Amino acid sequence: MGLQIDIGAIVANWKALAAKAPGARAAAVVKADGYGLGAAHVAPALYEAGARDFFVALAQEGRAIRPLLPDDARINVLSGHMAGEDLTGLVPVLNSPEQFFRDRTTRPGQPFAIQLDSGMNRLGMEPAEWAGLRDEAIAARPDFIMSHLACADEPDHPANAAQLTAFRQMTEGCDVPLSLAATGGILLGPDYHFDLVRPGVGLYGGMPFADARQVVRLSLPVIQTRSVQPGELVGYGATWYAGAATRVATVAAGYADGVLRALSSSGASLYAGGVACPIVGRVSMDLITADVSALSQVPEALDLICDEQPIDAVAYFAGTIGYEILTSLGNRYPRTWL
Repeated sequence: MGLQIDIGAIVANWKALAAKAPGARAAAVVKADGYGLGAAHVAPALYEAGARDFFVALAQEGRAIRPLLPDDARINVLSGHMAGEDLTGLVPVLNSPEQFFRDRTTRPGQPFAIQLDSGMNRLGMEPAEWAGLRDEAIAARPDFIMSHLACADEPDHPANAAQLTAFRQMTEGCDVPLSLAATGGILLGPDYHFDLVRPGVGLYGGMPFADARQVVRLSLPVIQTRSVQPGELVGYGATWYAGAATRVATVAAGYADGVLRALSSSGASLYAGGVACPIVGRVSMDLITADVSALSQVPEALDLICDEQPIDAVAYFAGTIGYEILTSLGNRYPRTWL
């Protein structure tokens, strides 16, 4: 019972994505504690598999895994150089002229990278800003120059080609390694690969990497099973009434554990041996109820995330994306790394 995390599957997914971009170096994105699955376990395993470049969102995430990786592992911080931040042993990805000058003033000679805004309008230097300091930045020899695609999970979206063109224009003549593709960008093909690719959600079994091995199994312990008679309600708000005699199991998990309340009577199920047990009534803070009438015997645990209902299927029923499902998983689950 609890959250089972298949480290071997994560490594296999990294190798599979790396193989799709054979001309590029494959990094690994381990931000948000390895997408909620434990960066302290994920990052060393990927290093052993051959990864040498890691990406985190915040310096504190980088500091947490720095002691766990050999010195030749490069840990890149996507938020860049924030004022007063300790970046010892880390590589800030500088997003603005202010960050560039702060970093070069306080960390002269230390490694850094550059992020350009190729059209997403979120992080990175815009074309005019980049033009104003490009020569100085290139002279300081950044580890790489990167940008990020807004619509890489939609292969036919015109923003992909537009951003690719913009990135090429902004980096033309730069004798520096380049990086544009995360998981979705890798799948767009060689034009997007450049020198360094940054697989993230695909490592953890998420779309758009449809061929990913499943990484997560979430098994929830059954606390109690009861018979509910026709016309009786289940759960807060009386949102579900039994239309016939129903066996209902109550399991120990809820929105405090990252099982989103939007899954209430959404069409999502809990599973036992491949048999679907529909979630009925509201997901509450600590409890979920499911119709287990189809089971001849109710097991000790029911699965929410499993082969029959992977993370993106759960996300579909909740009206969100697999990223949110993974990174919302709470701390109360016993975790097992396989």
